[in-house]
Amino acid sequence: MTSLPITLTINGHRHELEVDPRVTLLDLLRERLDLTGTKKGCDRGQCGACTVLVDGKRINSCLALAVSHDGAQVLTIEGVAHGEELHPVQAAFIAHDGFQCGFCTPGQIMSTLGLIAEGQAGDDPERIREGLSGNICRCAAYGGIVEAVLEAQQQLAKADRRTAA
Repeated sequence: MTSLPITLTINGHRHELEVDPRVTLLDLLRERLDLTGTKKGCDRGQCGACTVLVDGKRINSCLALAVSHDGAQVLTIEGVAHGEELHPVQAAFIAHDGFQCGFCTPGQIMSTLGLIAEGQAGDDPERIREGLSGNICRCAAYGGIVEAVLEAQQQLAKADRRTAA
């Protein structure tokens, strides 16, 4: 099989790559670029452990062919924190015990970032649950996850108001 050239900007770093046209974005991230924070769960797009943001939109990277995202901006869990400073979503997950085993946490956090950016989270716990329904937590830490989303939204709104002032 012939490799194809693609360019991806991942977590702010440009990567020019030759890839097999059948390789998924998930496998490219994990196996070629050693970005193992994005998890391979079901490998069928059902669990959400592989959620990343591509051009600001959340996708299941296990279902996405890398070549179909040539030229895209990709954000993985490794690119969320600012150095040693956690992003407000990450800090809220810790503060509200939004994880237990932690396997689903990267996908949950990435989906939360997308949900908030899309303006779809709101302040209704049921709406948040629905918005994150593509991300499964086998440990059932959903109560903490919802609380984390609510707090993260408040923190991000405060930061936006400070920036605007």
